[in-house]
Amino acid sequence: MKVLHVIPSLAEVHGGATAALLAMERAISVQGIAVETATTDDDGPGQHNGRPCGVALAEDGITRWYFRKGFEFYKVSGPFATWIASNAKRYDLLHIHALFSFTSVVAAMAAHRAGVPYIIEPIGTLNRYGMTQRRPALKRLSMRFIEGPILARAAAVRFTSQQEAAEAVQQGLTLKPVVIPLGVQMPDDANLCERPAGGDARGFTLLFLSRLDPKKNLEGLLDAFALLAKERPNTHSDVRLTIAGDGPAPYVASLKARASALAMADRIHWAGHVEGDDKRRAFEAADIFVLPSHSENFGMAAAEALACGVPCLLGRGVAVSDDVVQAAAGIAVTTDAADIARGLHFMMADRSALRTMSINARQLALTRFSMQAMGERLSHLYTEILAR
Repeated sequence: MKVLHVIPSLAEVHGGATAALLAMERAISVQGIAVETATTDDDGPGQHNGRPCGVALAEDGITRWYFRKGFEFYKVSGPFATWIASNAKRYDLLHIHALFSFTSVVAAMAAHRAGVPYIIEPIGTLNRYGMTQRRPALKRLSMRFIEGPILARAAAVRFTSQQEAAEAVQQGLTLKPVVIPLGVQMPDDANLCERPAGGDARGFTLLFLSRLDPKKNLEGLLDAFALLAKERPNTHSDVRLTIAGDGPAPYVASLKARASALAMADRIHWAGHVEGDDKRRAFEAADIFVLPSHSENFGMAAAEALACGVPCLLGRGVAVSDDVVQAAAGIAVTTDAADIARGLHFMMADRSALRTMSINARQLALTRFSMQAMGERLSHLYTEILAR
């Protein structure tokens, strides 16, 4: 079986979507499926990644194709459109990531013309938040005439959580939903993040690790952190917050200014973008992972935290929050600063309970969000589609 993944960009600045695609490549390859990926050379707004375009490149054991980004708007790429029109028939199946994107539209149309089945992965674009942010009127118009028919013709629409699927179905769209959670690399048992979950003499470390974007509700988190210090100065004077991630410079500057205005600057560490060993060390040092987002179609960073045994405080808009609550691996809160502060106080108030949450977090990741589980489910879906 030969499968082509199509995604508008593999730039790290796009956060979870890129990480999810890289994880899928590895997980599917292990199942014996030949995987290739086609994308643009986008490396963020106005930037190109410098990769050779229009040729097959071997990267991390995967064949990848890059095509020159012509316009920032919808990542338009004329060379990609020409290539996919001629090459879609070389693959047994196309797995298309994102909607409201040039590459997604032309790939779906090329697959349809070639008689090749395709899967759509909306990556959050079909949930309520995604449909009401960033040009909502244009999205509604595009959905009626472009994305709607593409979704209806798709062999499956893969969602990463029941919550994401439910929000899409509630919009009355014609589609064939399939729920397969994302998978994350589990730390080796020998290197399992062993830390005194629940804090000790060194106090508590809270970790936010994600792309810095208004959707993540960092404003609410900063305000909650200040409330925690103000309302319970004696019990939470030893709490520190690490913010790992990057975003547009003006937005990051506004967040740092907010932290200073709240008199919290000396208790916040801005780590910037972290990868590899730096990311592992960030999880190892954390007592609680915080992601109070307005909306997340999955929550890749939260799943990575769970894999390291880090209890989570998540916004109810984070799709994995229901799983976390049901597994007693953390709690879910609203995006209101006061509610976030109450949640943090609750989790830090009982150190033995927090340690139990840590154990539950690791078990949840093993059973629901492992790379092997995702690879097996995707392989089964591909086989089922081709058998039709």
